[in-house]
Amino acid sequence: MSLLRSRFARVSVVTALSATLGACASISADRGMTPVVSRVSLDLGKDTAKIVTPADAAAVQSRVTRLLAKPLTADAAVQIALLNNRGLQAEYNALGVSEAEYVEASLPPSPTVSVERVTYRGELDIERRLIADLLQLITLPRRAKIAETEFRAAQYKTIQATFRTAVKARRAFYQAVAARETAAFLETARASASASAELTKKLGETGATTKLNQARSGALYAEVATELAEARLDAIKEREALTRELGLWGRDLDYKLPSRLPGFPRLKTQGDVEATALRRRVDLIGDRFELDALAQSYGLTEQTRAISMLEVTGLANHSKSAEGDKANPKGFEVAVQIPIFDFGKARSAKAEETYMGAVNRLLEKAVNARSEAREAYATYRGRYDIARAFQTRVLPLRKIITDESQLQYNGMLVDAFELLTNARENVASNVAAIRAKRDFFIADVDFQAALIGGGGAEEASPEPKLASAASSSAASPQ
Repeated sequence: MSLLRSRFARVSVVTALSATLGACASISADRGMTPVVSRVSLDLGKDTAKIVTPADAAAVQSRVTRLLAKPLTADAAVQIALLNNRGLQAEYNALGVSEAEYVEASLPPSPTVSVERVTYRGELDIERRLIADLLQLITLPRRAKIAETEFRAAQYKTIQATFRTAVKARRAFYQAVAARETAAFLETARASASASAELTKKLGETGATTKLNQARSGALYAEVATELAEARLDAIKEREALTRELGLWGRDLDYKLPSRLPGFPRLKTQGDVEATALRRRVDLIGDRFELDALAQSYGLTEQTRAISMLEVTGLANHSKSAEGDKANPKGFEVAVQIPIFDFGKARSAKAEETYMGAVNRLLEKAVNARSEAREAYATYRGRYDIARAFQTRVLPLRKIITDESQLQYNGMLVDAFELLTNARENVASNVAAIRAKRDFFIADVDFQAALIGGGGAEEASPEPKLASAASSSAASPQ
């Protein structure tokens, strides 16, 4: 009977160990990238890939080269960044590390084998130990589940990083194109101001105009030329910022940008932006997985808080006396560490407070996500109204003012001061219109990011401004 029980026990142990090993996770072929690729395709309509082999790198470079063969668009810029940005590739490497940690956590703890040999006055004593952590083995399924949940959270954090890269690339594209368009307009304005200054100088030489008007005309030219220098510098900086987001270097630096921003897209309707943000924001989904993992960990703490360590040691000794007598004693040793001072209450309290802190942070983030979605839509609509007002009202009126001022100046009904003032105001309005249109496109990017994730709007850097048209108009001619 005892032999039968012993065999049954061995069979049970082997069966349990086999089930445990069968439940172990394994490294996936794509290192956990499947949900990342799927979500990017669904929400962005773009492709992304992890570069692992030289063949992967060659395929990415070939596609990037094809995209750069044509003048760059916002969609093409995003696609290049998703394939070529090395910072994003580092995020994918971090996801691979997270999967490896998940697989590692699902494996049974490795036993420790030790051999001790002692010889004293002709006596030989050999002790062999096989040490296994039973607590680690018993709690393996729950720990593996926690590790799996943490891995799912890491996948959504990687999706968030991918969305952030797309947002930064699209924003950088619009800023670079707007800077180029501003520089091109100021180049034309400088040419006109130069011709006007040269004409005024010649008229002054004949006595047809005053020295004051010559100075005003020269000042306008100098101001526009200074603004052009600032705009050119800004265009270089914005292009380099876009280049960094795209991960380009070497021969790929000679890519072509459009000369102006695209036309206005169809205006998006509001809908329930709060519900959409709470349902689709990948950062919130990732945080929920992290909270779930923390909750599971808290449950594990409750189960094991009274036992800090449990080890089982299998003993097999071999002894030989000086007279040649041999002995092979066998047995086992169980070591249990019990927290007799607080019975695990401190650990339990720490886990509970940690969990509730995470709950409150997630609730705060959900509240903030609602607000960010409302603010992003309000900004989007407001920027649209401002940009459209420049295109449909301000610029047409400025053109009328410029044309009428020129006609009245030719008819000697107004002096050169009013003509120059109108020219300065016209330059300022056109530059402001370009920047308003750029801000609308950036607001559109931020609105989409507020709904699906990818980061909020960044603060705009201070921009050089032209001399105030209002202050110029207020000055009285002398």
